[in-house]
Amino acid sequence: MGMGGGGGTNTAVSEINVTPLIDVLLVLLIIFMVIVPVTPKGLNALVPQPPKNKTQQEDNSRTIVVQVLDNKGGPPSYKINEDAFAKTAVMPKLQEIFAARQEKVMFVKGDATLEYGKIAEVIDFGHQAGVDNIGIITPRVESGQ
Repeated sequence: MGMGGGGGTNTAVSEINVTPLIDVLLVLLIIFMVIVPVTPKGLNALVPQPPKNKTQQEDNSRTIVVQVLDNKGGPPSYKINEDAFAKTAVMPKLQEIFAARQEKVMFVKGDATLEYGKIAEVIDFGHQAGVDNIGIITPRVESGQ
């Protein structure tokens, strides 16, 4: 004595029970809603902006740019605002510069042919000197594109 209203004939039901599928869908939806806000974001980029007016000259006395230049097979050379320094003198000079500054922002510019490890050393020198924000100047940033 089944509870089917089929008039007494025993026929198979050909409809899919979707209730368990909806339950699984809701569980997956909740899982993805929880995971998405936890995904890590990228690093904050600090890029020097070109002046809006091309004829206007900016005051560059506050900007510190450390350049790492390739010497074609030899050890790289280092410049801080166009003044040449030995590698051993870069960190003490950065400490001297940033000791009296409240705004601790530095930019690093390296030749395209250098290994990134050489530029990472200069970034580490900046962190050791107490620099809060370190930006990397790439050829695309420099050209203003």
